[in-house]
Amino acid sequence: QVQLVESGGGLVQPGGSLRLSCAASGFTLDYHAIGWFRQAPGKEREGVSCISSSDGRTYYADSVKGRFTMSRDNAKNTMSLQMNSLKPEDTAVYYCVVAGSTVVGGMVCRGRDLRKPASWGQGTQVTVSS
Repeated sequence: QVQLVESGGGLVQPGGSLRLSCAASGFTLDYHAIGWFRQAPGKEREGVSCISSSDGRTYYADSVKGRFTMSRDNAKNTMSLQMNSLKPEDTAVYYCVVAGSTVVGGMVCRGRDLRKPASWGQGTQVTVSS
């Protein structure tokens, strides 16, 4: 049984920080491509960041470079997204994903098994407002 559960969302003022976490069960995150996506009201889901297990590379969307940092904790089998200098346009539901491959900012993150279907968490709301 596979499961991804996001946590850490909430309301924060512009310029503030939040840390999102994603707990995984049923698979090992280090074996797969992992990522964070977000979806704002009326907009398509977009990639924020991903880590490629096959080559160890981390990619970020241009809109979050220098402000967000994605990481993986192999011991706890969790992934995190540290968000600093938050802007109102960062307001969205944030989702974690585990897959054989995923695309962020035109870059491809790949796991060691490219056949793995994508697994998604149910999302956590991030609201940036004064």
